[in-house]
Amino acid sequence: MDPFMLLKKLIRVLLLTLLLPLTHVQAGLFGSEELPQRSLNELPDWLSYMERHLREDSPEEICAQSGLCNLKPWYKFLNSIRGLSKREQVIRVNNFANKQPYILDIDNYGQEDYWAVVREFLARSGDCEDYSLTKFFSLRLLGFSNEELRIVVLQDTNLRIGHAVLAVKFGGDELILDNQSRQVLSHRSIKHYVPLYTVNEERWWLHMPVF
Repeated sequence: MDPFMLLKKLIRVLLLTLLLPLTHVQAGLFGSEELPQRSLNELPDWLSYMERHLREDSPEEICAQSGLCNLKPWYKFLNSIRGLSKREQVIRVNNFANKQPYILDIDNYGQEDYWAVVREFLARSGDCEDYSLTKFFSLRLLGFSNEELRIVVLQDTNLRIGHAVLAVKFGGDELILDNQSRQVLSHRSIKHYVPLYTVNEERWWLHMPVF
């Protein structure tokens, strides 16, 4: 989503929230209020990215037949952990992606913001959202549902920068897969992240602070 469009939408939602009578709100991810949005059509860049993923991240059977497919190590890794518990799969996927070196989009692609498909990330590395996207599609291929997974676009209040992580619903909690940490932690234990919006292949949410 265009950052200016997102900011305008957030301001509009915040103003509407302030006009509503005070009610108890169940805190969601990182203590925020989660506001489900109507359609992914409001995120054209995300829809375009998913089309690219389907087109460029070759299915395993096609990859196996091609000598040019650089996704073979990825599929081999995923097949090696299919029999593990879901929690262990989450940990292994986090560590697998985090082995890639961090590279800013401007240095990697000559653009301020570029969302790499898995093939590109494994070949050229990437920045925070690229780690999160590779983790997202890794877990999807391992059988995790859309309802269990969300890409989180947020503000890191310690570093005062934008950031992206993957949230995984697990056992009544949401676990955070972060390229800045080898540990997979509950969102409740992380106090310096303020979510702006979350998205998966079917839905997206705006997030507002709970007053």
